[in-house]
Amino acid sequence: MRLLTFEDFAGRLNESFSLDLGTSSVDMVLTEAKPVTKYIYPGLMRAPFNLLFSSNTPVVLPQRIYPFKNGTLGRVDIFITPVARNKDGIVYSAVFN
Repeated sequence: MRLLTFEDFAGRLNESFSLDLGTSSVDMVLTEAKPVTKYIYPGLMRAPFNLLFSSNTPVVLPQRIYPFKNGTLGRVDIFITPVARNKDGIVYSAVFN
């Protein structure tokens, strides 16, 4: 598995990602990608960054690693955590450090 970076996601804003649940899937949209420049230390394998994904379903998925599929990135495994609920569904955060 290759090391994912901020640059992998920065150009994917508002793109759909399909989260594979085995027997079904949930579509999510990448709504935010931000570098975390506050905590950069020498020797890091990558610069830290944060992603926000929005789903249009009211079902809250537990935090864990899920396989995501995207037309450009292909399949990537991402640890997500539910962080908010809005009028459209649930918002999930993924932090890479």
